[in-house]
Amino acid sequence: MSRLEKHVTIYDIAKKANTSTATVSRVLSNSGYPVSAKLRERIKEAAEELNYIPNMLGRQLKTNNSMTVGVIVPSITNPFYSSIVLGIEDIARSRGYHVLLCNSHRSPELEEEYLTTLFEKQVKGIIISSISPDKKLLSDLIDKGLSVVAFDQSVEGLDSSQVHFDFQRGGYLATEFLLKQGHQDIAFISSPLTRPSRRSVYDGYQLALKNKGVEINNDWIKIATREEEISEKNYEFTNGVELTRELLKSKELPTAIFVCNDMTAFGVMNELTSQGIKIPEEISVVGFDNIEFSQMVSPSLTTVQQPDYEMGRIACNILVDQLIGETREAVDIMLQPKVIERNSTRPLKNLSRI
Repeated sequence: MSRLEKHVTIYDIAKKANTSTATVSRVLSNSGYPVSAKLRERIKEAAEELNYIPNMLGRQLKTNNSMTVGVIVPSITNPFYSSIVLGIEDIARSRGYHVLLCNSHRSPELEEEYLTTLFEKQVKGIIISSISPDKKLLSDLIDKGLSVVAFDQSVEGLDSSQVHFDFQRGGYLATEFLLKQGHQDIAFISSPLTRPSRRSVYDGYQLALKNKGVEINNDWIKIATREEEISEKNYEFTNGVELTRELLKSKELPTAIFVCNDMTAFGVMNELTSQGIKIPEEISVVGFDNIEFSQMVSPSLTTVQQPDYEMGRIACNILVDQLIGETREAVDIMLQPKVIERNSTRPLKNLSRI
């Protein structure tokens, strides 16, 4: 039988080292209990020979201390969340913590299942982009001692820290950028406005047009009515393709499209190109997030920058500080947007069909 087929316990080590399980436990947990150097070495050698792997859950139950950080994101298929998780993981590792990643697949029900599971597994701290409209479970777990840092999506009325983004200003800046380029016929494409972030981006879009006295054409507002993660497809990309097809049925076409995130913008650009519409010569496109791929596509995507990696680093530092007792007060950090101009947009005066 191979070593991997049988989980080695402290009983096996005690038998091999010819000592008690209590002594083995004290040595392996690095307690201050006095054990002779000779016996201590014999126990460590036995553990190494048997390829002993500590039962971390058991240790957590005894010490009430978990060195694991739980992370819940709506979709790992979107590189925006992947970059945030990378930031979280880099800080967690540097501070001696492990990361347990949960992908809620855009499902509020699955998000709540993960919350319950993580809490039952003695995870004391969670970083979450919550999409569930009902925050009762999250509130109850916080009351029971769970430390929570929310990112991306704001959570109101909870005693938790937040690292979020000024989405409304981002939507405003993106629309203002297009207006300054001479565009007034600006369409808006988005996933369902079921999240505070998307509603805020849409509000920023509307406000920028209103402030410039530009009337909104509802035929150019394309917002999906459903949202679901399909394993073999990227929801956002597919959504961009489908909503662009609907937009192109309009009697008159816009000169620019502002899209709720970069992955959806890639779907928009793909469908425009498939229909023979040149970007940006005929229609300009602006995304939101500034994920790494936005500078790799052709034409490269003008977009609103969200500091995703830095958001993950900040969130994890806040959580670990709370877990080790350096701070107990809730922290609220609002990160600011910036428009990154690339090749998917062009001033209206240069449009070939004008």
